[in-house]
Amino acid sequence: MTLTVPPIPAVTIPVTGKNGLFPVRRIYCVGRNYAAHVREMGMDPSREAPFFFCKPTDAIVVAPVGAGAQIAYPLATEQFHFEIELVAAIGRPGRNVSVEHANSHIWGYGVGIDMTRRDLQIAARDRGRPWEPGKAFDQSAPVSLLHPASEVGHPAAGDIWLQVNGQDRQRSNLDKLIWSVPEIVANLSTLFELQPGDLIFTGTPEGVGPVHSGEVMLGGITGLTDIEVRVA
Repeated sequence: MTLTVPPIPAVTIPVTGKNGLFPVRRIYCVGRNYAAHVREMGMDPSREAPFFFCKPTDAIVVAPVGAGAQIAYPLATEQFHFEIELVAAIGRPGRNVSVEHANSHIWGYGVGIDMTRRDLQIAARDRGRPWEPGKAFDQSAPVSLLHPASEVGHPAAGDIWLQVNGQDRQRSNLDKLIWSVPEIVANLSTLFELQPGDLIFTGTPEGVGPVHSGEVMLGGITGLTDIEVRVA
């Protein structure tokens, strides 16, 4: 049967050191998963159950090694914020996954930046409305190349950092996650049946802030490929 409009191309992320591509199915994001970031957002960092929001698959912008990526300053905001995050890529389906078996469902890892229209997010939060205008806009999910877990293991500690124009803005350690990556996977799988191609942005440390046109973000996590993104 003839399609009524042209289909959207599949979204894929290159795998480091290989010719393979990781096909993206869904993007899940974890909110408030570093205590210091929770405090800077004016919230209580007690270890309540994690909560999740989503971004559309076509929000992905791949940052090639060396060249980096470029994103546009988005519409309708005066507070365009960065949030550096460890990204887990799911490789096996599962629901009600146990914490002990969660890592076996993770194909690999990358570095992502959860770009946020903070003024729109806070306005929605304060009114009890959905976060999509603040979180799920075009080009809001830059990512680095992905690394297979078979090569880098399952990082539970290591530096996570982001600079703007060479100046430190975020710097912490993965061991400060309130909910570990296996706990995140296990909890998420009680809400959705995870499938190969799903990405999970696992939360950001303190230091989030604005970025402006002409500025360059550079971020990284120990053992993974750095990410570089310029704002047009």
